[in-house]
Amino acid sequence: MAMNFSESFKLSGLLCRFSPDGKYLASCVQYRLVVRDVKTLQILQLYTCLDQIQHIEWSADSLFILCAMYRRGLVQVWSLEQPEWHCKIDEGSAGLVASCWSPDGRHILNTTEFHLRITVWSLCTKSVSYIKYPKACQQGITFTRDGRYMALAERRDCRDYVSIFVCSDWQLLRHFDTDTQDLTGIEWAPNGCVLAAWDTCLEYKVLLYSLDGRLLSAYCAYEWSLGVKSVAWSPSSQFLAVGSYDGKVRLLNHVTWKMITEFGHPAAINNPKTVVYKEAEKTPQLGLGPLSFPPPRAMAGALSTSESKYENEGTYEIASGPVSLQTLKPVADRANPRMGVGMLAFSSDSYFLATRNDNVPNAVWVWDIQKLKLFVVLEHMSSVRSFQWDPQQPRLAICTGGSKVYLWSPAGCVSVQVPGEGDFPVLGLCWHLSGDSLALLSKDHFCLCFLETKEGVGTVCGQRDGHA
Repeated sequence: MAMNFSESFKLSGLLCRFSPDGKYLASCVQYRLVVRDVKTLQILQLYTCLDQIQHIEWSADSLFILCAMYRRGLVQVWSLEQPEWHCKIDEGSAGLVASCWSPDGRHILNTTEFHLRITVWSLCTKSVSYIKYPKACQQGITFTRDGRYMALAERRDCRDYVSIFVCSDWQLLRHFDTDTQDLTGIEWAPNGCVLAAWDTCLEYKVLLYSLDGRLLSAYCAYEWSLGVKSVAWSPSSQFLAVGSYDGKVRLLNHVTWKMITEFGHPAAINNPKTVVYKEAEKTPQLGLGPLSFPPPRAMAGALSTSESKYENEGTYEIASGPVSLQTLKPVADRANPRMGVGMLAFSSDSYFLATRNDNVPNAVWVWDIQKLKLFVVLEHMSSVRSFQWDPQQPRLAICTGGSKVYLWSPAGCVSVQVPGEGDFPVLGLCWHLSGDSLALLSKDHFCLCFLETKEGVGTVCGQRDGHA
């Protein structure tokens, strides 16, 4: 696989986002917002905010970008088409804990401190609307993909409710209570037909509602133990994956909403047919003689590719015993124990599901959804911090907080050192919508990793570059 890296740029707060149309890249350095052209990485706009930026978000049409400064209760909005235009929203004494765009890109939803209310600001009419009783929970606001409806988790009179609003005029469409002890999150299916709601981890309950508020199904896997930890819809809306504290993922189908299978995450892989890739350090065998100066950037990429790679430990050819994975013993008497399936994500074609069991933190499990079985396990030398699927094909990018980025596809996998002077711990990553490039984020810097396309090697700064 050919991989090229851009130079690194300053960054703060891991705030780096591609625009929805793929043309721009926004990043933050303290109180400055930098907007670059994705192809050339040249700075197009430089905006200065009133305080350190804590959150950024593009409007759906990529024409505006929102910068939230929670400590000051401020939101500033900038226009790419009219750089001299700007908007400032001050929530004053009410404070600010969350800010997001509505799907039309012309309204901003601000959640005040203590979740007293949500204020809906219109950029077009400058009108203000208020929504009362938003619930302070893990995921309390969700929009349908077509942008027509918003579901909001609410808490009033010591009971949980969900309100569904029409986004065009913010009129209430449906309001119903949920049979939950402490509603933790809600999420629309990608097709917008079904709303999933799940209860606190102390009460295993997943509820499925129709657009008109009818309860379609309620699912409970077990009782008297910690329950749901993570939830993810497949892009096809055919499956709902529920990660649980017992270390299993349960797959519900969209016809009956019953469980069709469950995936376990044992510490030992006993099936000799299961492919397990283990990361292993490799010393490069290079007859170059002593290098008295730091190698040039292109050579640094070439050297680093061979320094570390996955090592195939459990293919069909190797009929050795079970492969043991590194495990953590969770501290049972503390809140939020490191156990259970805390991360899961479907590939864009819904063919694969990637998961991480938090007490086997170094491993990523990839499941074949068509055959409903384990496809491959990738074990790393450090804990997996993040993984994300390519938006265009089944290709998974993984980072572990080290200076390498890991890529897996059904054809195989590779790990590549991020070149450059000094260490570049990759703490986060995000794909460009084309799947041709990947933003790699560290504490103080970011860089772009360009992957080879079918036409040739990815373009870096407008020029063709060699293999990394």
